[in-house]
Amino acid sequence: MTEIKYTRKDFVSDQEVKWCAGCGDYSILSAVTNALPEIGINKKDIVFVSGIGCSSRFPYYVDTYGIHGLHGRAAALASGVKVSHPHLSVWIATGDGDSMAIGGNHFIHLIRRNIDVNLILFNNEIYGLTKGQYSPTSPLGHVTKTSPHGTVEHPFKPAELVMGSEGTFFARVPDTNPKMMKEVFIEAAKHNGASIVEVLQNCVIFNNNTHEEITGKEVRDNNQIYLKHGEKMVFGAENNKGLVLEGLKLKVVTIGEDGYTLDDILVHNAKDKDATMHYLLGRMSLPEYPVAMGVIRAVDAAVYNDELEKQIANAKATSKIKNMNDLVNSGETFVL
Repeated sequence: MTEIKYTRKDFVSDQEVKWCAGCGDYSILSAVTNALPEIGINKKDIVFVSGIGCSSRFPYYVDTYGIHGLHGRAAALASGVKVSHPHLSVWIATGDGDSMAIGGNHFIHLIRRNIDVNLILFNNEIYGLTKGQYSPTSPLGHVTKTSPHGTVEHPFKPAELVMGSEGTFFARVPDTNPKMMKEVFIEAAKHNGASIVEVLQNCVIFNNNTHEEITGKEVRDNNQIYLKHGEKMVFGAENNKGLVLEGLKLKVVTIGEDGYTLDDILVHNAKDKDATMHYLLGRMSLPEYPVAMGVIRAVDAAVYNDELEKQIANAKATSKIKNMNDLVNSGETFVL
């Protein structure tokens, strides 16, 4: 932890921000620069890594160290940075195409290994930088420049990929709620292991209003549920709706109707090692369910970096080879 007290201005870059006017990326950038002063890390120990895409300009716009990498390779680069320099706070800025198409392999293995990095997934359900092709998260039937008759591919749900990869931290936030984003980014930074935060982000040019049914001011109270660990899963404009479990399915009920009371409503347990409920919450979608926001899963598990350091320390302590002379003269050697 650093004793230096930072403010948002300490993390604002002097580079001109070049995103389209109205892009959701601005809101994400603002939330990140508001969160960084509160994570207690010296700014010289913070690194942002990106691949290719609109989101991947992020390292230029945060006044920390950064790497602008190759398409789909941000997770691999960030893994190397963290493993070689375990003390660093490593962040990944990536899009749905960058991370789950060409970078899909790196994405799932970063999560599987539980490397202690923080990945922010900008999900606008489109390829923005390359001008509007469908992406791995584009809805089935979505008409784009590369699917003029509607895509016939079933989309990924990031939450399902994270759960299926034995992820230890998954959260979701909308780009329209800076306060929620800041809170979740701070929680992600505190997590020891791979944290994945999906941001429902709007591309005003090539996929405008793609999340409007979830984030629109008129519908958001009824179509979102902000989950907080240890609190009842309640939502709605009048805060009178909630989630119950019936059989193997979640069900939306109205408190005070059909015999349901507040006592019947589920309590969110983000720290449950069994991911079954987290999987159900993460895949909820309209119109049957509200979309889950906030930290859905946050569990403790062995972290790749820590386990690797233990192996290295053990190898050093038990090896008979202590220096180069020992190495050169070990085994079968030829002596003149």
